Amino acid sequence: MTIEINLLPWREEERARRSKRFFMALALMALLGLGGGYGATWYYEQRLADQQQRHQLINSRTAELDRDLRAVSQYQEQLNSLKRQIEVFEQLQMGRPQTVHVFNALAASLEEGVYYTRLNRQGSQLRLTGLAEDNRRVSDQLRQLEASPVFDVPVLSEVETAESEMRRFNLSVNQQMPNGEGTEAP
Repeated sequence: MTIEINLLPWREEERARRSKRFFMALALMALLGLGGGYGATWYYEQRLADQQQRHQLINSRTAELDRDLRAVSQYQEQLNSLKRQIEVFEQLQMGRPQTVHVFNALAASLEEGVYYTRLNRQGSQLRLTGLAEDNRRVSDQLRQLEASPVFDVPVLSEVETAESEMRRFNLSVNQQMPNGEGTEAP
C-alpha cells in the first residue's frame, strides 16, 4: 500500500496566494507611489504659490518705494528751489544797504562842476555817464572815486566835448564789498 500524496493542488493554491499577495503589494506600491507623487506635486505647488505671493508682495512694496522715491525727489527739487529763492532773497537783502552805500559814496565824491546824467549797474560794476565843466574836473572826479573805500580804481572810457563847452565823460568802476556785513561805509 502505498500512499500517494498529491501536492499539486497545495502548490497551486500557494502559488495563487503568492501571486495574489504580489499583486496586492504591487497595487499598494502603485497607490503609495501615486499618493507620494500627488503629495509631492501638491507640496511643490504650495511652495510655488507661497513664492508667488512673496514675489507679488515684493513687487507691491517695490512699487510703493518707487512712488516714495519719486515723492522724495520732488521734495528734493522743491527744497532746492526754495534754497535758490532764499539765496536770492539773502542777496537782495544784502544788496539793499550796499545800494545806499553806493549812492552815499557817489554823492560824497561828487566834485563841484560835475554832474551825473546816467548810472547803469551790472552786478558790482557801475557805468557812469556825466557832464563836467572841463577836463580838470573829470580828473578830480576820478581821484575822488578812487579815494572812496566803496569803489575800486575807476576806468575812464571817453571824454568828448558836448554842447555849451561841457565835457561829456563815460567811466566804469567796480564796487567793493564792505569788510563786515551790515557795516556802514563812509
